[in-house]
This record gives sequence, structure tokens and C-alpha cells, in this order.
Amino acid sequence: MKRILLSVVLLFAISNFLPAQTAPDAAELTKLLQDFLAGASKNDIAMHDRFWADELVYTSALGRRKSKGDIMRELRDETKATPKPDEGTAVYTAEDIRIQQYGDTAIVAFRLVATTDKAGTKTVANYFNTGTFLKRNGKWQVVAWQATASPKPSEPAK
Repeated sequence: MKRILLSVVLLFAISNFLPAQTAPDAAELTKLLQDFLAGASKNDIAMHDRFWADELVYTSALGRRKSKGDIMRELRDETKATPKPDEGTAVYTAEDIRIQQYGDTAIVAFRLVATTDKAGTKTVANYFNTGTFLKRNGKWQVVAWQATASPKPSEPAK
């Protein structure tokens, strides 16, 4: 009995040091996310249309809830407007990507890095993003999205 108990304890101890199993579609989801962010950096309407599911629920970092229709309408309005020189350009990338997959559902969490260049001055903002993806007809799309502004590092105490 002691030998069995010791074996079970040893098995659990060893399993804590084993790496977590990766999501089967992690590479595909990571590529889709990176392609989307590259497209979003250019306001690529086709990429947004491909990425977001029709029934999307999107909660922005400012606490605004949007649908896919809202996002697409905003993009079309932006592409019609004449760019203002003081707006600058933004490039979006993903870091610390974590993917958990449950069959045809996946949760993709990452840190979004938004690098904006306005007249040669670059600023960087970070956001925590979490997306719920569903795979339908062989294609992954986002049905829910949550964006949260990362807290800015506090200044050291004086």
C-alpha cells in the first residue's frame, strides 16, 4: 500500500514539471491573429470581414460594446475620410500569445502592442486581449473579444 501511495505521489510531482499540452490548431490560430493584426494596421476591410464572425460581441478597452456591423461601418468611414497628418500611423503586434483549444472552440489571449508614429515620434501602448474563436466550415472566426488597456507602470516612490 505504501508503495502504491508513493508511486501516485511521485507521478503527480513529476507531472507538475511537464509542459502543458499545446492546442492542436495553435499554429493556425497564431498565423490568423498575426495576419489580422498586420491587416488591422492598414485598415484592411477584407481582413476584418474574414476575422470577425457575424454574431461578434466586442468590448473595447474604452468599455464600448460593438458588433461586427459597427466595426465594419467605422472602418468604411475611416477609409473614406481624408487622413489627417496629426493622426499618425499605427502598427499592431501580438506578444505573450496563449491559446487554449476545446475542440472547435479556442480562447486566444495575448498582449497587443500598438506602436504609433506621429511626425517621427513613436509611442507604444499595451492592451490585454482575449478572443473566443469558433471553427465552422473549416474556418476560425472570432465570436467574442475583450480588450483591456494595460496599466501604465507606476513611477517609483520618491
